[in-house]
Amino acid sequence: MKYTIENDFLRAEISSIGAELVSLISKADGTEYIWQGDEKYWTGHAPVMFPICGRLSQAKYTYQGKEYEMGGHGFARHSEFELTSARGEEITLTLKSNDKTRECYPFEFIFNITFSLNGRVLTVKHKVLNTDTKELIFSVGGHPAFNVPLSQGEAFEDYYVEFDRVCDAVRLTFSEACLCDKRDPVFTQGGTKRISLRHDLFDDDAIFLYNTSKKITLASEKGKRGVCMSFNDFKYLGLWHKPKSDAPYLCIEPWCGIPDDDGGIGDLSAKREMIHLPCGYSFANSYKVEIK
Repeated sequence: MKYTIENDFLRAEISSIGAELVSLISKADGTEYIWQGDEKYWTGHAPVMFPICGRLSQAKYTYQGKEYEMGGHGFARHSEFELTSARGEEITLTLKSNDKTRECYPFEFIFNITFSLNGRVLTVKHKVLNTDTKELIFSVGGHPAFNVPLSQGEAFEDYYVEFDRVCDAVRLTFSEACLCDKRDPVFTQGGTKRISLRHDLFDDDAIFLYNTSKKITLASEKGKRGVCMSFNDFKYLGLWHKPKSDAPYLCIEPWCGIPDDDGGIGDLSAKREMIHLPCGYSFANSYKVEIK
């Protein structure tokens, strides 16, 4: 099922499968900002990462002596969420632990995702509640994809992403299996805060950065349309489209967690950059998307 929220400026559509944002339209001119999916490139729109971000080594992990299997980015993006609140310009969808989630993730939880509109800004809020009797170990992140170009007559190469201040961003580098290899070179330096887009930037897959500012703008040298994303609650930021392609979109991905380190199957309790939430406690973070 799909749900719609709107105000005078924006109309957003969210799917109950994965609580995924599948459309964000400017009501001023009908421009669609969210990538609408294409099997040639990638069929996603804005999947949610939970309870892991990225991949596990061999798609497996251990916990308390038992081995579990879990696909990349976790199971939330394929799960059916329940509508639990809808009022005006805001909607909340909820996923609760169940027999299916326990097969790959032996924890009890409630995961709420709230979408709200305020003027030209969409806020996406994640809230995780630990309903277990032990600590909950997880990470969470977003994967929204934006159409590039956003206007006729423009090309992908006319666009750039720009941080709101100069920063020596460090790149989280990956092995061929898309696992962390811990080389982590400086990606932007020497006073620059802009990254000009070109398709071959992604020939080696995603560009994941840390030590960045917490606000980034996607814009064009030629047009006025763009997207500004604020992600104060997230350590990592990914930029991605399908490698070695001319894919006409860009994913701007705020993550709390990271893929496994390259190597053997690891224990979830020792996995880097995971959140360890005590029983009875909740965790929340959010990011904002402003349409230009």
